[in-house]
Amino acid sequence: MEHGQPEAGSLSPREREILRDVIQTHTISGEPVSSRAVSKHMQHRLSAASIRNVMADLEELGFLEQPHTSAGRVPTATAYRLYVESLMQTCYLSAQDRRYIAEQVEDAHGGDTLMAVVTHLLSELSRQVGVVLTPKVDSTVLKSVDFVPVEGRKVLCVIVSTGGFIDHVLIENDEEIARRDLVRISNYLTENFAGLELREIRDRLLRTMAEDRAHVDRWLAQALDLARRMVQETQDPEVLVEGTATLLDQPELRSVENVRRVLDTFADKARLVGMLNSCLESEGVRVYIGEDHEVTSALDFSLVATTYGIGSRSLGSLGILGPARMEYPRIVPLVRYLGETLSMALATSLENGAKER
Repeated sequence: MEHGQPEAGSLSPREREILRDVIQTHTISGEPVSSRAVSKHMQHRLSAASIRNVMADLEELGFLEQPHTSAGRVPTATAYRLYVESLMQTCYLSAQDRRYIAEQVEDAHGGDTLMAVVTHLLSELSRQVGVVLTPKVDSTVLKSVDFVPVEGRKVLCVIVSTGGFIDHVLIENDEEIARRDLVRISNYLTENFAGLELREIRDRLLRTMAEDRAHVDRWLAQALDLARRMVQETQDPEVLVEGTATLLDQPELRSVENVRRVLDTFADKARLVGMLNSCLESEGVRVYIGEDHEVTSALDFSLVATTYGIGSRSLGSLGILGPARMEYPRIVPLVRYLGETLSMALATSLENGAKER
């Protein structure tokens, strides 16, 4: 996260304690927090008047704001950043949640099913919106490819990766290709390119096609051209979203205008892909709050995200998106655990796929 003024280190222990209390109270209620509400928590041993003065100081410093004429205040994005970094006590997932996640993931067969299950778990266990950026097809490892005639010159290409992901693309050729030739092309590409990333296949194809076109027969030229177009047209990752309906119960979405902005944002998959792509170069869990990203800024939301992958290679990212007052002590370890779980499941799927070849 990017940081700015005010400096969090300038807060006294009392100010930090009261700020933590305001954040935790607001997280539960969604309503502005009054000094009287804070004074009821006996650990402060301060009067409502003293707490009110501290809250006024925190407001001047930019950690609290008063949304309207009520006596209550709400945390700012700056306050949430401080809370995530140094005020909150991170929880651990319960054994029950870990068992539940393990059961759901174990029942998921194939990469696409696994992605859908993890998206659902992110939403279900957080009661927020779960988002998962699927791998770019050109970064996945090919297990098999099949070309199926559809009608006329159109051919459906079905790509299966060793991780269990299935992608398909419709290609229209300059001429019709017989079914037996498509079977022959499918077998040739599977036998010669299985075990390679699609980006490696693309590079090999381009070299082969450029080396000596005069000695490439008509059938092989068709195979190489189909494979080249297959790789070119299957490179955009997809973003899976689940749980948008849960937002309708949040106090932040009481107005029709706010609901419209949220629904418009989730309908714009390109913006969500861009946001999740920005996580790919980060390690560990990353938290975007407010102006940290255009999507969270437009909605006054937060995103807690991490990457997943195989070994040191990142394949995509996943996260939880919702109002800034989310339950960070539980959300952060949940995102971390699901990222690690998905990575392990994909590694296992890849290993099993390699054994089958």
